[in-house]
Amino acid sequence: MSDLNKRKIVESVPQKGFFGHPKGLFTLFFTEFWERFSYYGMRAILVYYMYYEVSKGGLGLDQQTALAIMSIYGSLVYMSGIIGGWFADRLFGTSKAVFYGGILIMLGHIALAIPGSLAMFFISMVLIIIGTGLLKPNVSSIVGEIYSIKDNRRDAGFSIFYMGINLGGFLAPLIAGTAGMKYNFHLGFGIAAVGMFLGLMVFMFTKKTNLGLAGTLIANPLSQAEKKKVFTLFGLAAVIVAILIIIAILTDALTVKTFIALVGVLGIAIPIAYFVTMYRSPKTTNDERSRIIAYIPLFIASIMFWAIQEQGATILANYADKRTQLDFAGIHISPAWFQSLNPLFIIIMAPVLAWVWVKLGDRQPTIPQKFSLGLLFAGLSFLVILLPAYFGGTHSLVNPLWLVLSYFVVVIGELCLSPVGLSATTKLAPVAFSAQTMSLWFLSNAAAQAINAQIVKFYTPETEMIYFGVIGAVSILLSILLFLMSPKLQRFMKGIR
Repeated sequence: MSDLNKRKIVESVPQKGFFGHPKGLFTLFFTEFWERFSYYGMRAILVYYMYYEVSKGGLGLDQQTALAIMSIYGSLVYMSGIIGGWFADRLFGTSKAVFYGGILIMLGHIALAIPGSLAMFFISMVLIIIGTGLLKPNVSSIVGEIYSIKDNRRDAGFSIFYMGINLGGFLAPLIAGTAGMKYNFHLGFGIAAVGMFLGLMVFMFTKKTNLGLAGTLIANPLSQAEKKKVFTLFGLAAVIVAILIIIAILTDALTVKTFIALVGVLGIAIPIAYFVTMYRSPKTTNDERSRIIAYIPLFIASIMFWAIQEQGATILANYADKRTQLDFAGIHISPAWFQSLNPLFIIIMAPVLAWVWVKLGDRQPTIPQKFSLGLLFAGLSFLVILLPAYFGGTHSLVNPLWLVLSYFVVVIGELCLSPVGLSATTKLAPVAFSAQTMSLWFLSNAAAQAINAQIVKFYTPETEMIYFGVIGAVSILLSILLFLMSPKLQRFMKGIR
């Protein structure tokens, strides 16, 4: 059966079975739930594992270096999505990409769970980076595939899927984070590995019944001649990269600073290359080119948003550990618990925002206007967190409710931007680049964290008011600019709303 006929079968009859949605959403919901449980469980304690002293079970790295590595780690996790998207679009489809990615992620967490050296830490990084690149963009692409392009349940389906992400993200710091901080870092990482194993089990045992042909379609398969050429190029590239790494190590040119700078360049250069490739491709129609133009400002807005939101795992995680009063109302608060605030507020507020959009109907903000609201709230969240230093100075411990409020405000922005961005990406993507465009969406996060790796060095308790104030103000100014551009961008979307 041809891929075209398969696609017609997948889109032919609207399915119901999971809260009024296709039953495949059950499989994808719980696969992503456990994958995010494993990732956020690891992330809740990773920065502390890096900069805590060896006597406390950590690696004993310099604090600024640990914060930069954390940002680079996050950047590479999302940057690797281009590899996963390419393999799915050209070689074996999204379903196999999700399965292979889950195995690599699990092995990465197992590597972290084994007490070892800095070398073991970097091995785990490589496994988790590649595995997440295969799994994360492709599981989201399958969500789009189980709905037809005209199915009105599509946005709501992504919102339910997004709830699965955040349920996993909420529980992980409370379970894996508590185990890691209270007992042993490696125990926390081991719990994260178990989470990914459970996600793999859900996917393996329910995909045939629930997903059917979804995820098996190869959007733009390589011909036999192309395969030979591509694999030859991959082999040559691997040899060249290996030689360059050896030379850099022997000449002491490969340092943390140079690696951070390299990732920063790649974080900007790769998305530009992707946009140019898709726009110039003969497989892209004129309407699709117009939608790519409309997508570029949304992509830039997404970079700005994630540059703020992702500092919850770096700067604000450090803020929770060093600047926050952790004995509060008779309870000792683990700094890892603050990582649960973002998903908790999303779980609470997502139904509220969804109800608002439904209530507004055709009067609801357009996609660009929702993005501008996301930037506005992100900027305000940083203005909130500079207030404690303004009122009480930079050396006294801060009431944890300030941190809670900052997380709450940025979540309102996230709900305006992130699920809308996932859905918009599947709608605006050129057909020949469907999975790769989802990878491009995640590259906005990669670019943001690559930028963060450059700027975290400017943060100290003494400079925190300027740090939070400047970044927050830039986000608000971009919000206003995007709002003013919204009508024109809507016209470029060629009927997509």
